[in-house]
Amino acid sequence: MTTPHDLDDRLRAELAALGAPDQRRDLGEPLPDGGPLTGAQALALFDAQVTSRLLDLAGRWLSGFGEGYFTVESAGHEGDAAVAAALRPTDPALLHVRSGAFYCLRAAQAAGAFPATSPQPEPEPEPGRSSSESAPPGAVSHQDLDADPGETEAASLPVGAGIVVDADGDATVVVPDLPQPAPDDAYAAAARDVLRGIVASAEEPAAGGRAKVFGRADLAVVPTTSTAGSHLPRAVGLGLALERLRRGARPTDGEADATPWPADAVVVCSFDDAAADHATATAALNTTGWYDHTGLRIPVLFLCADSGASAEGWVAATLRSRPGIRYFAADGTDVAATYRVAAEAADWVRRQRRPAVLHLSTVRLMEQGDDDAARDPLLATARLLVTSGYAGGEELLARYDERGWQLRRVAEEVLDEPKLASPVEIVRELAPRRPVRVSRAVAEAAAHAAGPGAGARAEAFGGKPPELTGPLTLAQSINAALADGMLDHPGTAVFGHEVAARGGVHGVTEGLRDRFGAARVFDTLPDETSILGLGLGAGLAGLLPVPEIRHLTLLHGAEDQLRGEAATMRFLSRGAFRNPMVVRVPGLASPDGLGGHDRNDDSLGALRDVPGLVVAVPARPDDAAPMLRTCLAAARVDGSVCVFVEPIALYHVRDLYTDGDDEWTAEYAEPGTWADRHVPIGRARVYGVGSAEDLTIITFGNGVRMSLRAAATLAREGVGSRVVDLRWLAPLPVADIIREASATGRVLVVDETRRTGGVGEGVLSALVDTGYVGAARRVAALDSFVPLGPAARQVLVSAEAITQGARTLLAR
Repeated sequence: MTTPHDLDDRLRAELAALGAPDQRRDLGEPLPDGGPLTGAQALALFDAQVTSRLLDLAGRWLSGFGEGYFTVESAGHEGDAAVAAALRPTDPALLHVRSGAFYCLRAAQAAGAFPATSPQPEPEPEPGRSSSESAPPGAVSHQDLDADPGETEAASLPVGAGIVVDADGDATVVVPDLPQPAPDDAYAAAARDVLRGIVASAEEPAAGGRAKVFGRADLAVVPTTSTAGSHLPRAVGLGLALERLRRGARPTDGEADATPWPADAVVVCSFDDAAADHATATAALNTTGWYDHTGLRIPVLFLCADSGASAEGWVAATLRSRPGIRYFAADGTDVAATYRVAAEAADWVRRQRRPAVLHLSTVRLMEQGDDDAARDPLLATARLLVTSGYAGGEELLARYDERGWQLRRVAEEVLDEPKLASPVEIVRELAPRRPVRVSRAVAEAAAHAAGPGAGARAEAFGGKPPELTGPLTLAQSINAALADGMLDHPGTAVFGHEVAARGGVHGVTEGLRDRFGAARVFDTLPDETSILGLGLGAGLAGLLPVPEIRHLTLLHGAEDQLRGEAATMRFLSRGAFRNPMVVRVPGLASPDGLGGHDRNDDSLGALRDVPGLVVAVPARPDDAAPMLRTCLAAARVDGSVCVFVEPIALYHVRDLYTDGDDEWTAEYAEPGTWADRHVPIGRARVYGVGSAEDLTIITFGNGVRMSLRAAATLAREGVGSRVVDLRWLAPLPVADIIREASATGRVLVVDETRRTGGVGEGVLSALVDTGYVGAARRVAALDSFVPLGPAARQVLVSAEAITQGARTLLAR
């Protein structure tokens, strides 16, 4: 195992042993073998690599005395600096955790510190002054020398070189020494960013001390935390969204810059060979190839840094075999070769608007065997500079040492910077809630629908808007609200498996594609990770995605796209990036157990514990539409990520108490009433049954209909109940819970999720935390999967169980 100390000592010794070049060349000249770089560019790449390597050493040094909190190194992966150089600083980059050199070079690019591709022409002399007058004392421009035979010909001198003439008249060609790094150059600035992350400084530009990430909005670097490829589906979604925007799709008109990326941008996302076998990476590559196969272009460059940890040849075979994705490969320890291939790959993706993968062979120093040190990319770049005549080994060693002292000074400075010191500071950007602005956005949508947009709305609904069609079911109300949302926000896109062709599994999106076109309502692969990834990327691009997941069961396999990617975006970027999204999920259970546990999932605990995630569960048609409008407005205004769980069992229900009573349908509200009927996030709905003085039933989803039926039975027995529909499971409507519980002093929590880890636990905790001293009881589903057929009734909540639970509570 190579230790940091060994690696540093070995590199220093190797640099010193490189000696001086046989023939000195000016940095402005291209590589002598016709390579794609100039000496100045190769030196800039060396600087980025050195900065990254020294950051690794600094991280270990800081952690050694308890001041550094992150030590995952980029050592051995520094060849990706050449990939950054081949891209533009405006190309969005989602970087792997070992991408230090890429980040440093991107910072230099953005600051204008990476030299131009071609050597710059010599400046014109000032009027009245010859070029020789601009030369330093003792030097003579070769343009003024006579090209006498036997003397050095002017044309053979390196670009920018001069000739020094001594007292005896002897001329010597002089190439300027390497310029020394400026104390606060672009590489030092990049190092400061990274060191701030390592020490958890509140001044860190991306996450502000919340995490160590590579990210900065002005560098077009989108923060990610995972090394397992979970950011790749987002990159695919971003690429697809950028191409749709380029072809005319319209972004939302929210407060944030809706289209921060250039029209011809290329999305780059990096990952390592271990992540190449991860499910999320596989999903992303498969989805990209599928879209390319169907003719939809995605300008994404996948960058795989392969350190050889997998079975020999496996990663190459896997990446080569991906249909629809162009394969490029390079030796990641050779910056000239890497730059040439990366430039070719980036240019191909940019021109063709199609995906490609760049497979870099790398090493992982400080974590693998000592044999890997022979392929140290820093040493390879140093050899290139020396053998090409741009620098001597001692010069590069001095440069390495100078940069080391520079980073030592920066590290000592960031140690004195403040850390996050209060809960408010930490969660401030997690999920901002601005209910007044959300309410205003709903009112503005209403005014537009009733005013300037009335004609387009009438046309979209075929001349008969939903408020004129009579009572609607839950499914019909959601369909109408989705249509109104798409009319209001031109950047809204509805997608998922068969949502366009079939109207979704339950027909809720039926007719939307005909109204709004295939660019805004489209089908995807039946892969939930990819569906959410498309939403994450679309939101990042400025669109307002509304993906549908077919069943709640299927969401669980893709939950990290919500937990690790969606919910963390504002947290990791101090609000500089956001991914607004409203995820629609048919869920919960039906008492007949149709389809078994796959179609009847009552587990919501994994959603409720994701910080900042909004979880909405509409039970009635007259709540579904305003709640969906609220979610769309919150996503647009605050960048909220909302999960809209729609009870499958209630989609097409029309009756409440008796067959034909139509009391579970509702008229669709006309736009003029939307503002008055607005449902803020975290506000419950209360139904009074009888005197409403004896019992408070707190419930949601299917439990609302069952509880109202139970309350009617209790009312005939002289018991007055108030039924509280939570509507929002995250955040819970705590104020409403406490008020309604205190009104009766008896609380029955009806929880159709499981007894362990269910919503009821959160309700009871809220009561205890706020000092509630009345009686409380719970009716909940058993800790069981939902079985097929009538057996489901043995494990789920029923109206009879609610009635019996209420009687038991009242008898205390």
